[in-house]
Amino acid sequence: YQQLKSHHDDSYDPVIQPPADAQSEDLVLYRTNVYLGLDPLETAFEAEARDLADRYGLDLSEESPADVTLGSLSPDDLDSWTAYSDDLSTQAADAGVSLSDGLYIDGVSELHMAYLDHSGEEHVTTTLEPDREPDTRIELPPADPGTLEQFQHALHFNLACQIRDCYIRMGLEPPEQFQCLGFGTLEAAEQYENVDFYPEYHMPEDGDLFLGEKRGSSFFGSSSPLSKIKSLFS
Repeated sequence: YQQLKSHHDDSYDPVIQPPADAQSEDLVLYRTNVYLGLDPLETAFEAEARDLADRYGLDLSEESPADVTLGSLSPDDLDSWTAYSDDLSTQAADAGVSLSDGLYIDGVSELHMAYLDHSGEEHVTTTLEPDREPDTRIELPPADPGTLEQFQHALHFNLACQIRDCYIRMGLEPPEQFQCLGFGTLEAAEQYENVDFYPEYHMPEDGDLFLGEKRGSSFFGSSSPLSKIKSLFS
C-alpha cells in the first residue's frame, strides 16, 4: 500500500526504488509472493489428521503444524512432513472433507518488481524466497490504491480475478462467484490482449460483468467462447 501511495502522494516514502536502468518508474509491476500453510487441527479432519501423524511418527501433541518452521527440520523430518501433508490431502479429498478452514498465510516474500529497461526488455528484481513455489502472487501496477479499505477490497478482487484466469485458461467457465472482469495475472492479461479468441476479461467496460453479477454479458454463459471449448469435449 505504501509503495503504491508513494506514486501519488508525496507524504508516503517508497519502500523500494526502481533500478537505475528502468525506463520509467511508472512502467513497473510490483510483486509479492504469498505462501500458505495448513493446520489440520483447525479443520473438521482433526481426528484423522492426528491418527495419520502417529503413523508418520509426528507428534502433534507438542505443537501444531502451524508452529513448525522449515528451518528447524532435518532432511528426514522434512520428508516425513511432506509425505504426511500429501497423504492427508488425499485422504481428505477422498472423504469429501474440505481443509480450507485450516489454511493460513505462512509467509510472504519481500516486495519486488518487474520493470522495462530502456531497450524495452523486461527484468525482475530478486528477493529472498522460501524454497518452494508460491501459492499465489499479488501483482499490481502503480495505480492509486485509494484508501486502505479500498486497497484491501482491490486485493480481494484481484485474487478473485486470478481464480477466474485459472478456469478460463483451462477452457472452463468459472464458478459464478468468480465470473468477474478485471486484472488478475499479467500472464493471463497478455493472452487476453494478444489471442483473438479471448474476450478482454481484464478490461471491464460500463455495463459489463462485475463480481457476482450477470448483466447479459457475452463473457460467460452459453454464448461465450468458453462454451465452444466445452462443446469440443461433450
